[in-house]
Amino acid sequence: MGKLDGKVAAITGSGRGIGRGIALLMAKEGAKVVVNDLGASVSGEGADKGPAQQVVDEIKKAGGQAVANTDNIATVKGGESLVQTAVDSFGRLDILVNCAGIGAAEKAYGKRGPADLAVFTRVIQVNLIGTFNCIRLAAAHMARNQPNEEGERGVVINTASVAAFDGQIGQAAYSASKGGIVGMTLPIARDLAELGIRVCTIAPGLFDTPLLAGLPEPARVSLGKQVPFPPRLGRPAEYGALAAHIVENAMLNGETIRLDGAIRMQPR
Repeated sequence: MGKLDGKVAAITGSGRGIGRGIALLMAKEGAKVVVNDLGASVSGEGADKGPAQQVVDEIKKAGGQAVANTDNIATVKGGESLVQTAVDSFGRLDILVNCAGIGAAEKAYGKRGPADLAVFTRVIQVNLIGTFNCIRLAAAHMARNQPNEEGERGVVINTASVAAFDGQIGQAAYSASKGGIVGMTLPIARDLAELGIRVCTIAPGLFDTPLLAGLPEPARVSLGKQVPFPPRLGRPAEYGALAAHIVENAMLNGETIRLDGAIRMQPR
């Protein structure tokens, strides 16, 4: 028996990196998972599969249950598609984990002049508005669930970043988007408390994700050594373990938890 047996989880941005780690761990613990990531997911022998379908195949091979969703959660229709996929496939939605996000490195004013407002707007749209979009739509379905013995009907876990607190040079857009997620965690938890829906946010530090995988190994090791302890990059499975614990622990609500090995980012 897994700790999440009978639960249905929708995880945005779960075709790779931290999101993939959460999807695999929650499936291992018995949850039925909707794996969301942009990109084609074509089935068939020898076909090119997108990241979402690849993770679904991995979960099914291990004996778990999962379906892929490839819609853009930053749009109204994409968010609706995500939650509807969970309900149509598994009959309900108990857990939402928001992992989808993008970044941009650009100074407010630099050698090329003022920052591109369209770039700033897109990061806010995907990271902050996309997160809120999924929360509001998932809550509408969770509110229909039968409450457990604690009166709980669902759990929402958001992904921020240490950049919300220690934003570096050129991170204005990314930091603003993640700071917005931190800022709305408590009020949304209060909004949804009467429905028995908990809301928490995890703010990861330096993690071993595909974004860092492209760096030379010496650079990856150097980044890891910036972490006080343990002096290495975080592992997606460690994020997944914290997410699973948030689901299990009913007293965790309205909180942002730094998962960063005590790192505090320098200006650059």
